[in-house]
Amino acid sequence: MVEREQPNNYKVFLPCAGTGSRLSDKTKHINKALISVGNKPVISHIVEKFEDDIEFIVALGYKGNYIRQFLELSYPKKKFTFIEIDLYEGQGSGLGYTLNYCKKYLQSKFIFISNDTIIIDEIPSLTKRNWKNWIGYSTKFTGKDYRSLELENGKVKRLLEKNEDSPITYIGLCGIDDYKTFWKHMDESSILKDKLLQEKIDSGEIEPSSIPILTGESFGLQKMLEDNIDFDAIQFDWYDAGNIEILERAKKLLKPKDSPNILDKPDEAIWFVNDSVIKFSIDENFIKNRVDRSKLLEHFVPRIIDSTKNMYKYQFVNGDTLSKKVTNENFKFFLELLKDFHIPNKKTKKFSKLCRDFYESKTYERVDYYFKRFNLKDSNREVINGQKVESISHLLELIDWSWISNGTPVRFHGDLHFENILVPTNNNFHTPPYLFVDWRQDFCGDLKVGDIYYDFAKIFHGLIISHELIDKNLFSFERNMNEIKYDFLIKNINLDCQRIFIEWLDRNGYDSKKVEVMTALIFLNISGLHHHPYSHLLFSLGKTMLSNLYEK
Repeated sequence: MVEREQPNNYKVFLPCAGTGSRLSDKTKHINKALISVGNKPVISHIVEKFEDDIEFIVALGYKGNYIRQFLELSYPKKKFTFIEIDLYEGQGSGLGYTLNYCKKYLQSKFIFISNDTIIIDEIPSLTKRNWKNWIGYSTKFTGKDYRSLELENGKVKRLLEKNEDSPITYIGLCGIDDYKTFWKHMDESSILKDKLLQEKIDSGEIEPSSIPILTGESFGLQKMLEDNIDFDAIQFDWYDAGNIEILERAKKLLKPKDSPNILDKPDEAIWFVNDSVIKFSIDENFIKNRVDRSKLLEHFVPRIIDSTKNMYKYQFVNGDTLSKKVTNENFKFFLELLKDFHIPNKKTKKFSKLCRDFYESKTYERVDYYFKRFNLKDSNREVINGQKVESISHLLELIDWSWISNGTPVRFHGDLHFENILVPTNNNFHTPPYLFVDWRQDFCGDLKVGDIYYDFAKIFHGLIISHELIDKNLFSFERNMNEIKYDFLIKNINLDCQRIFIEWLDRNGYDSKKVEVMTALIFLNISGLHHHPYSHLLFSLGKTMLSNLYEK
């Protein structure tokens, strides 16, 4: 097939087909391009470097549908051409294969950038300078895991293979002006590979199943350098989001000041992009139900302006979370507002059964999941913070599940803690003084009705554990045989609000002990969903709370 030369402008090539194996479990559910850094995906840090009229050629493979949804939802003014790579893992796959598969779309000057390359500086705009070929490098992170460069008078002399010591790291970013020469060499790499491999297969030297992957863009760059084609060397402030240790450094550096405290989850995320908030989940029903429930919670939650199967978007609201603005008085005001929010509903036998399943059955399932995930066993010999505590199975047997399940049906939120309550700066949305976000998708499948006590328990759990302080690692957990010690910081205002809340519950005829028991159950339920050692802190906290409520 003869490729036609395209107009004399430039494109950006983003290879996003690979599985991101270096990041282990972080890419179990998503492509590494969607890992959150600074409250938005890695790919946002790349796309936002370029003008709106630049076309992106995006190679999709592993979890590629999520990338397509995100880019189309987040950047409607930008131009994306998505290429579905038919072979992105296993025998014969690799960056070289992906490049050649996209060749016909790159018959122009183009910038190549790896989907895990985060650049702090500006990337040279090919429309604003008389540019030629260039290769990006950094001296910040080096090592034998990276290809490196040999420089001479500001030019790239050689591109070195991995396992060579060099202080100048090639960062997976380059500008290709002589694209015809580049593609000529990439064609040669394919022909050479096929010829050599066929000879080895014919001689019996290798098995077809052991065929190595096709070389990536570095092959074309190396051959162009051997042809004495000039490449400028451009230094960048660079972070490799494909390296777990460097990724964590990038997250700390790029976290916006005063941004919401969002704890990472493997299968869902909240991103802040282009004055919008985007909620992502791998569960399509989760997103659909969230969108449907937003209409039921109208005026109390932001209006969703667009959605896809796995994401929805609403306009960013200027303001702060209640966790940063809480005082005794505005907390009391919030509690009075709940009287308008929690519209009562008729109690039915079906609702009581839903509550029983939601509280009892789910708790036992989640506790079992916690033990399996961390390869632990239940014990009645643990001493937690100097207090002997019975086994969790014993403590759960002490709970009167009929009492717990005797819920009060209302319009509900489902995750009502301070980080999900916004105090808008300019209230132009004709909403109450507070705006509720990240609402639960359902209550045991019911979109309209949930238990008011679950909302109360979520409030109380947020008064005990602050996401903001956990995010700053202001907690500790130690285990030595059967002895456990944990500690975490609580703000004085949260302690005041705990007292105010219990008094408000009792004064308004609610059962404050039930709220405390359900709060302990929440800690047990969410413990297996979070990272080590925070997960163990949550479990021990829930266990201790139950012991204090039932064993004394």
